[in-house]
Amino acid sequence: MNLILKEIRRNPLLWLLIFVPTVFIAEHLIPHAGTLLFVLSILAIVPLAALLSRATESVATKTGDTVGGLLNATLGNLTELVIALAALRAGEYVLVKASIAGAIVTNTLFMLGASFLIGGLMHHEQKFNIASARLQAGLLFLATIGLFLPTVVGRREGLAIAQVTQNLSLCLAVLLIVIYGLGLLFSLRTHREFFGSVAAHAEEDEAPWPLNLALVTLTGITILVALVSEVFVASVEEAARTMGMTDAFVGFIVVALVGGAAEMAAAFSGARKNRLDLSVGIALGSATQIALFVAPVLVLASYVLGPSPMTLEFWPGAVVMMLLATLTATMVCNGGRSAWFPGVLVLGVYLMFAITLYLLPPR
Repeated sequence: MNLILKEIRRNPLLWLLIFVPTVFIAEHLIPHAGTLLFVLSILAIVPLAALLSRATESVATKTGDTVGGLLNATLGNLTELVIALAALRAGEYVLVKASIAGAIVTNTLFMLGASFLIGGLMHHEQKFNIASARLQAGLLFLATIGLFLPTVVGRREGLAIAQVTQNLSLCLAVLLIVIYGLGLLFSLRTHREFFGSVAAHAEEDEAPWPLNLALVTLTGITILVALVSEVFVASVEEAARTMGMTDAFVGFIVVALVGGAAEMAAAFSGARKNRLDLSVGIALGSATQIALFVAPVLVLASYVLGPSPMTLEFWPGAVVMMLLATLTATMVCNGGRSAWFPGVLVLGVYLMFAITLYLLPPR
């Protein structure tokens, strides 16, 4: 605990932690002040993300960047999973699917591109494990196919087609979870020698936290981020109307950015410290986990929690953006090297999507 208090005193950004209890008090006292809760929840998530980043770096120091990136992606995705389960119980399947697609696109493009840009500005050239990046990109492409097929089948009309889409989604959900588990077995156990860090790490500015403290902090902060994110999601609709943002822009861009703030803080910090393996592992690993695990789990959970079974049928525009994001990440990660300009290219694709969604939201 003393190490955490020392970190808070040293880092002025962490002084914003005062907004964590503030947002819960405001939610209780003025639950209808959507715009205020929206702003307070963002101010609360920022310091939580910074603290989570510090704990993740300490874990990665002890376990390696591959395991550290996977752990950060898993804990970070708990936020999306908690939010999606709450929406699932309410039958808000459109919101669930928008959050899934938005998280995949944001992690693949914004988080990866910004990591390349930040790392490239600090270091002339950076290297990362090409085998790990190719594996994650391949898994993500596979997941995109799994989301594409129900979307194509569901475009046809008729009650029989609806039943086929539901059965197809159930079968693909089980298959994707199995493949994701086999991918973890392959990268973390049977062939883990291929997926270690390749770049020399810069000297650490501070001694890492003890592993037990880092793990407890990761778990606790993740729970707080999930709780604050629920306040954010509940208030974002009113704030969007006040600020003139479309539903498509909010679902794909704003919710995804805030929901992934903790992972982004860790990824950007890793890139700045020349630990690009950690950054790539968090960005692509998080997107892969959402596509191969979170989305299928939500389909299975809908049979128990939802008013009706959810399918993997998305609207065509979302599938196209996920496919283009996957192809973009595959191309920029194909060489195992990066600099600042490839980050600009990836961010450029993301900004094209964001501008399109802001001006012309999908039906």
